[in-house]
Amino acid sequence: MALISRTTRGVYAIAPTPFLPDGAVDLESLRRLVDFYVDAGVDGLTLLGQMGEAPKLTHAEAVEIVATVLARTDLPVVVGVSAPGFSSMKALTDEVMALGAAGVMIGPPHTLRTDDQIVGYYSAAGQALGADVPIVVQDYPLTFSVVMSVPVLARIARETPSVVMLKHEDWPGLEKISALRAAQAAEEAPRLSILCGNGGLFLDLEMRRGADGAMTGYCFPELLVDVVALAAEGRAGEAHDLFDAHLPLIRYEQQPGTGLAVRKHILMRRGLLRSDTQRSPQRSLSPDERAEIDLLLNRLSHHDERARLP
Repeated sequence: MALISRTTRGVYAIAPTPFLPDGAVDLESLRRLVDFYVDAGVDGLTLLGQMGEAPKLTHAEAVEIVATVLARTDLPVVVGVSAPGFSSMKALTDEVMALGAAGVMIGPPHTLRTDDQIVGYYSAAGQALGADVPIVVQDYPLTFSVVMSVPVLARIARETPSVVMLKHEDWPGLEKISALRAAQAAEEAPRLSILCGNGGLFLDLEMRRGADGAMTGYCFPELLVDVVALAAEGRAGEAHDLFDAHLPLIRYEQQPGTGLAVRKHILMRRGLLRSDTQRSPQRSLSPDERAEIDLLLNRLSHHDERARLP
């Protein structure tokens, strides 16, 4: 399995963790999801992220999920290994890398406050995991309450060579992408691969600013693949038009606290999940929310046949 690098590009779909109604991990649906992502044309997969309900899994379940996916596909797989301490982080990292993972993703603990603390944390993580383990830095201040400036990211990239990718989820963040690419062009910072999250909410503009692709879990990953491909081909107008058609549903799915319920519900409607169950504590959709999803899918289907669901 190829490792991710500072030149990695494309769409890495974040896979949700399927559960049966009783809360058990649903490996059958997971395999079906993997086949779907491959058919959709994604370039890689990301497991055990926030939308993968990683904190609700046991260590054994996390390893089983990664092993199941890696046995199903040759796509590069990034695994979220964020943990309170480096010992548990390293234990999971060692197992998934031995299975064939392409790299790991680490979000910063909310206790980090200064620039030196942030840089020092990723330096220590790189040392703990080993120089041969590629690391994705997850920059998501809305969730982690840790703000990483462009100079801080440049320092991390210089001081920890195993950090090869930024999962960009700062908001607003378009200027940040431009500043990172400008620093790279001026040789003030090493190049990092930049894959963007936030449900794809700004993907069309992020590609214009110099992003390399997406790492997110929108329920129509085909849209992410199309937008990235059209942008790479210089067909920006077509990318914007297709993206605009999906934007109301992307926006609805990106609601904090509700988004995973929306995403799992639609993936179930698409025939990929047997159940839209989340592990407790969970958020269920109300009848009004389900009706709004029907409305959004119906409107989207006028522009994209893939949204015409049972």
